[in-house]
Amino acid sequence: MVDLTQVAPTRNEASLRGTAILCYVLYLLGWPTVHVTTIVALILAYVQRSEARGTSWESHYRNLIETFWISMIIGIVAIPLCFVFIGIPILIGLGVWFLYRTIKGLVRAIEARPYV
Repeated sequence: MVDLTQVAPTRNEASLRGTAILCYVLYLLGWPTVHVTTIVALILAYVQRSEARGTSWESHYRNLIETFWISMIIGIVAIPLCFVFIGIPILIGLGVWFLYRTIKGLVRAIEARPYV
């Protein structure tokens, strides 16, 4: 019997999947590269976002973009707070949260599942 729930991905969806996986890997390489690769991944996510609209990959690109901007805002607020030692636990928590969202997204992208 043929399993009708498994449909071969279109060329566009395969491209979206590959780019999403690449973006997650670039996010993970962000810390050793002083976030240069994170900026590259963000640009790729913005470029691919319109192509992903209406597909299961849209949630991945939304996650990549939201993760970057939320991290940026919290990081900017937390860095000056390091002088009064409040910022250090905030930055540690931010790092854990960033890794969680990135690894979760990478695993789901490899499994060809939406981020949500």
